[in-house]
Amino acid sequence: MVSDTTPDAAAIQQDIFRRMTTEQRLRIALEMSDSMRNVALAGLRSRRPELNEAELRRELMRIMYGFVPPQ
Repeated sequence: MVSDTTPDAAAIQQDIFRRMTTEQRLRIALEMSDSMRNVALAGLRSRRPELNEAELRRELMRIMYGFVPPQ
């Protein structure tokens, strides 16, 4: 796997994650998921400016999960 993190930095990061509580790790994971979704929506907005917010979110669901939820 290609990584832009040095082995020393990765070891420090792993140590930090090990010391976190389950709640702290979950909070970070949820924040990262929200950030990814926001970046993906921004990309869709730039490529599909004709779509409104609801349509953008439906398109993101289609791309991410392979289905479109009912309206």
